[in-house]
Amino acid sequence: MFARLGRVVVHNPWKVIGAWLLIVIAVVASAPKLTSTTDQSEFLPSHYESIQAMQLQQQAFPQSAAPAAIIVFKRADNAPLNDENAARVAAIAAQLGDEKIKDVTGIQATPPAENRLVQIAAVQMTKVTTAGDTTQSDAVKSLRDALQAQLKDTDLKAGLTGQAAQTLDQTESSAKGMAIIGIATIVLILVLLLIIFRSPVIALLPIIVIGGVSSTVGGLIAMVSKAFDLKVDSSVNSILLVVLFGVGTDYILFLMFRYRERLRAGEDPKTAMVSAVTRVGEAITSAAGAVIIAFMALTLSTLGMFRALGPALAIAVAVALLAGLTLVPAIVSLLGTKVFWPSKAWQVEPKGARFAAVGAALGRRPGAFAVVSGGVLIALGVFAFGFNPTFDLSSGSTSDTSESAIYSKELLKGMPAGATQPSDVLLRSEGGALTAPQLADYRAALAGVPGVGQVSEPHPSSDGAVAEFQVTLSSAPESDAALETVRGPLRDTAHAAAPAGTTAVVGGITSVFVDFQDAMNHDYTIVFPVAAILIMIVLALLLRSVVAPWYLMASVFLGFAATLGAAVLVFQHFQGNSGLIFTLPVIMYLFVVALGTDYNILMVARLREEARAGRDPRQAAALGVHHTGPTIAAAGVILAGTFASMMLAGNNVLSQMGFAISVGIAIAAFVMAMFFTPAITALLGHRAWWPGHGDRGATRDDTTKNGAAWSAEDYYTPQQASATSGRSNRGWSNTGA
Repeated sequence: MFARLGRVVVHNPWKVIGAWLLIVIAVVASAPKLTSTTDQSEFLPSHYESIQAMQLQQQAFPQSAAPAAIIVFKRADNAPLNDENAARVAAIAAQLGDEKIKDVTGIQATPPAENRLVQIAAVQMTKVTTAGDTTQSDAVKSLRDALQAQLKDTDLKAGLTGQAAQTLDQTESSAKGMAIIGIATIVLILVLLLIIFRSPVIALLPIIVIGGVSSTVGGLIAMVSKAFDLKVDSSVNSILLVVLFGVGTDYILFLMFRYRERLRAGEDPKTAMVSAVTRVGEAITSAAGAVIIAFMALTLSTLGMFRALGPALAIAVAVALLAGLTLVPAIVSLLGTKVFWPSKAWQVEPKGARFAAVGAALGRRPGAFAVVSGGVLIALGVFAFGFNPTFDLSSGSTSDTSESAIYSKELLKGMPAGATQPSDVLLRSEGGALTAPQLADYRAALAGVPGVGQVSEPHPSSDGAVAEFQVTLSSAPESDAALETVRGPLRDTAHAAAPAGTTAVVGGITSVFVDFQDAMNHDYTIVFPVAAILIMIVLALLLRSVVAPWYLMASVFLGFAATLGAAVLVFQHFQGNSGLIFTLPVIMYLFVVALGTDYNILMVARLREEARAGRDPRQAAALGVHHTGPTIAAAGVILAGTFASMMLAGNNVLSQMGFAISVGIAIAAFVMAMFFTPAITALLGHRAWWPGHGDRGATRDDTTKNGAAWSAEDYYTPQQASATSGRSNRGWSNTGA
């Protein structure tokens, strides 16, 4: 199949390029706009209590809501506010309200905090109706400008924080981060490919090809999101950019390495490209299939953010694969050997002394390599047991120097930590209006809950059947302590203290995070096993073996544990963070398992190829590391580097994701695929391929090429083939391995 595909593409390059141009134009012209959201409540199913509370709040109080933003005032000299300062704050709030700033519906100053270090003004804004609605963000920008004008010639300082301000700062931080990630990714790919191939043409090839098809990816994702009403998280764009360029470059790299190898074997450029597609087509298609399956397993998640993330990334990988097998061969077939210009190194087989030495050592002592590489994975994996999830996405997604982050910290000097985003308790009567004694007793019960700082006066609905209590927690709304308060005593008390004939639900962002955690725990038991089973099926079909998939997936599991352990070690132990972002294990699992399987497939496919050529298991392992090691090393460096660029974005969320994924890919490439997998395969020998025994010498039907059986010349240059042929009669030695 891949031989036929290669011939069609190579002999019809202009038609293939023209077809791609038509597809890109058609998709871009017809695709809707891709919008994203930062509202975490949009990702939860309706049966969770936090979502039920939000729905009840919208029904009972359609014109009322918690403040969209909070203005925090303080003295410029950090001294306590005096009565004149407090009066000035009230006057500024009133003047801002009189300016009729668009979409600011009300500004109400409150008395200073008890210690008088800060004073706040609550800001009501027009509600956001859709994911792409910038109403509140635009209002925050206008309000910030107006506020600074009012502060002139006063001894006060002030800034905006709260949900709307944090969303704006997060969006702007993400935009800056995207620019940094994009530039760093492109520069890294250019530099590394220049070093590897010494050719600006090959260095530019992935940038041009992937950049050209990226608009198609965005269009297809927008189509799918609209068709299935998927909510796309704002972080998807950053991940998508890195996945598309990283994975796409990897596939192009696999193809170009084999193309160069076939040229060195004496084939003409067109025949060499057909051979390259034939040889790597099955491997990279299987690898991409494993990645796509792992991503699509996310559609089983209860969380909308992951149900949208899975198809989005799967589309990116599928497009990268198609471009790698069709568009790239078409372009290269037109360029021929000019693709390597100005370098002539492609004409000479490198000695590959380092990888030859490593392969020879592994071939001699596979047991030692298996123990050492496995030991490294286990040692790092031990730290994974200390993983603690954190839900601090708002501050973690913005720079510490952003206004919302700065004044959120200032607010803590005088207010309970939960003041920026209080929880909501809604009490609903099933038979008429709630009475004043019921509301007073219920408020007192809520105020007595450990971890609760303040409880507002009840706000009744127009018919009196529903009352809303704003509960300010003593801890930051995303903290572990706040989550424990809402999950345990607050919800328990809210339900138990509800008068007869009434029901109560707890809402707010902390309640959303509690439900998120429950949903994540559910997903761990569904998504992970399903993805693992499906990937094992792909491996079994590729390798015609039921043994190899087990130890390949075991190595990937160890790689996942080691990666999580490394992240815990760096961020929780060395940097002293309270935890890692709660989505990290799922994202890591997908990338480490899926992309780690990529490298395992590439290595094990070469091991099978060497075994079919008559090598014994240890010799096959040595030659596999010798010849595939450079490809995996180059691909691993590029892919790990592209994900590491996320650490330059300037916020903790992307830093943790970038570090964890890049370390996971490095472990997958340089520990799992390079050492652990070939070592275990060498130790198992013929048993690794049971029951299909894909290591047996291939039959004429599946190994003929142009009517002749494959020989050593099909794998190596004539000089290498002669050397390996001579060794086959003398017994294998480590020279030339």
